[in-house]
Amino acid sequence: MSADPSTDLELEIGHVLFIDIVGYSKLLINEQRELQQQLNQTVRRTESFLSAEKQDKLVRLPTGDGMALVFFNDARSPVQCALQVSEALSGNSQLQVRMGINTGPVSGTTDVNDRSNVAGAGINIAQRVMALGDAGHILLSKRAAEDLLQYRHWQSQLHDLGEFEVKHGLKVSIVNLCTDKLGNPDLPQKLKQERRKQTAVRRLKRIAIVGCVVLAAALSLVLLFSLRRPSPRPKRLGAPLAPAKSIAVLPFKNLSDDKQNVYFTDGVQDEILMDLAKVADLKVISRTSVMQYRDPARRNLREIGEQLGVSYILEGSVQRANNRVRVMAQLIDAGTDTHVWANHYDRELADVFAIQSEIAKAIADQLQANLSPAEKAAIEQPPTDDLVAFDLYSQGKALLLGTSFSARTKEMLLQAIDLLDQAVTRDPKFFLAYCQLTYAHDIIYLTNLDHTRARLDLADAAVNAAVRLRPDAGEAHLLKAEHLYRGYLDYDGARAEVELARRTLPNDPLVFELAGFIDRRQGRWEESTQNFEREIDRDPRNIYILQQIALTHQLLRRYPEMAAVLDRALAIKPRDVDTRVRSALMELDWHADPRPLHKTIEAILREDPASAPTLADAWVFLALCERDVTAAKRAMIALKDNAIRIDALLLNRAAVEGLVARLQGDAAGAREAFTTARIRQQQLVDAQPDYGPAVCMLGFIDAALGNKEAALREGRRAMVLLPPSRDAINGPHIVEFFAIICAWTGQKDLALQQLETATQLPGWFSYGHFRLQPLWDPIRDDPRFEKIVASLAPKQ
Repeated sequence: MSADPSTDLELEIGHVLFIDIVGYSKLLINEQRELQQQLNQTVRRTESFLSAEKQDKLVRLPTGDGMALVFFNDARSPVQCALQVSEALSGNSQLQVRMGINTGPVSGTTDVNDRSNVAGAGINIAQRVMALGDAGHILLSKRAAEDLLQYRHWQSQLHDLGEFEVKHGLKVSIVNLCTDKLGNPDLPQKLKQERRKQTAVRRLKRIAIVGCVVLAAALSLVLLFSLRRPSPRPKRLGAPLAPAKSIAVLPFKNLSDDKQNVYFTDGVQDEILMDLAKVADLKVISRTSVMQYRDPARRNLREIGEQLGVSYILEGSVQRANNRVRVMAQLIDAGTDTHVWANHYDRELADVFAIQSEIAKAIADQLQANLSPAEKAAIEQPPTDDLVAFDLYSQGKALLLGTSFSARTKEMLLQAIDLLDQAVTRDPKFFLAYCQLTYAHDIIYLTNLDHTRARLDLADAAVNAAVRLRPDAGEAHLLKAEHLYRGYLDYDGARAEVELARRTLPNDPLVFELAGFIDRRQGRWEESTQNFEREIDRDPRNIYILQQIALTHQLLRRYPEMAAVLDRALAIKPRDVDTRVRSALMELDWHADPRPLHKTIEAILREDPASAPTLADAWVFLALCERDVTAAKRAMIALKDNAIRIDALLLNRAAVEGLVARLQGDAAGAREAFTTARIRQQQLVDAQPDYGPAVCMLGFIDAALGNKEAALREGRRAMVLLPPSRDAINGPHIVEFFAIICAWTGQKDLALQQLETATQLPGWFSYGHFRLQPLWDPIRDDPRFEKIVASLAPKQ
């Protein structure tokens, strides 16, 4: 949105930053003009201002002693702009400003000069919030602060000041934004005065109700001997704002003699978590994050509450013996580490699902959550009537969700499928088991472990069975969305199902996760990151999603942002192999420096030699970049008979052997290896003739064998099957490999033309990749190639 739009705006939500110069009216006219110009220049130079203006998502309003900026791109933009202005003015003692931020409705209007403008409650409240502050203050309305609380890294910088009355008797909740270096941490003078008035009023009331104190004290003595019902906790000044109705359900302790019952115990805890997650009035932390606190002896509940951003924690235990089950649960205030509620249930084993529902409803009641009839009915619905089927389902789900995405092997996925197949055979109405079964088949298909029509048919059968059982359930819509995304690349259809699922799954992070994946495949990069961050709000210790955010920055070549996100992941799990490798690989991409990756891989191998197979892809890539044949052969041992994964592009082991032989100068060995590779790749293409990535790799292998016409034909067909317009991640990658095919078949001009096209798009290719990879040797001496490489070089 331009600075002076030509048409009036419809009513919409704007994110408003109001700025004025403190002491402006006391200045001489020439001083006012000078400071106003300084402020204008400072604001115009901020990154947030420039970005919003470039996107046509900004309206500027002069206000005499300052300005109002209305952002329409992101709720974070006015806050980031305020911090950037504050930082730019930190050394300027003459120009002191105060700022107010609000999110609210604005609409188009026309001023006295017949110019389009904006007005509305969103702007008015921002001005009134700002007017409460002193020099240096960045004050937010609660509405604006709630948008920021979706992102964990903002929480420690937001400090609740309470509710205050502003102009025309309007009451607004005020939040102060300040960091260690920016903002003003002091309570504004106007708010101090208001608090003094409130204190005086309270003193008068105390005198009037002194007789009631005795009765209250007596009542307190009675209540002291019973567990209390929680009330909203007072917010500590300077503390993160954890929602009052927020909870984490930690893993329950297995007290059974049979340690195999750990799956049953996890199943009980997971069902309670899923029941609570169905309540829209609650914020419930997802399974991935809470399962990291399995050991009760090492739990510090206050720290866990802060790490997960919740006010309450549910702990418990399960003991199963013969046909009896005992379940104990206790609700704890995370801020004070005190018990709020506790109960134990000692019943027949067949009643275990009724126990889960009772606990979930009791917790919702304790947290004073509004429970709709539909939510109550969903909580009371048991997952199955067959306990053996539930055991099989719990074991299969543990295999699927208890291991990181990158560590799941085909064998592990097939084992989970076998357990889930047994579960639905025992109970053909087991809806949740069909959901997990679909997920397992879809993952095998999507990751090319078995990308065949037969595998997709198995996924189709599972999703159809689930939808027949509960066609209107939010989980059914989410399942259909996942299947359309993974099995058919039907992103529009998947998006429609996600929106339907969102209505009844308020706390399911998979809704945001899948929306993020869909956005990214369709090139909606910023929206994708926002959805992933919303998932992190519900699943704050999900390493995989942080890696996905980092991947988005990598594809956009935003390496500083990528580094910051990977640091967030390493702060959660410092020794995570995948994150450490990604962080080191970033330096190779960014600065063409392979040394950090070399050191990281060697360090991980020293720490845990068994981790070599998980490093194989990066290890082979590094060895090729360093042109180290010895290291390449070591990496090939770790690779075993697997392919190298480059997202959807898989280079089979024989083709990797051909690359290593080619690097060594062994032409005969390279030809023999690529011949074997072609036989294997042709089998894959025969099984999936319309799958672009497989056809692309066949073209690459044909190029290596000198089959020029076949290679070019296959490369072109791959680009038709999966163009960038259909897949914003793998489409550009296929264009890049077509450029390699052209280079290897002597089509230098065409190679450079394709390469120049590819580098204008987000993608995996990078400065380091072009600078170091021998794949580009056939055109490396061409000045046009060097120009393309230089365009991706890190800027000073």
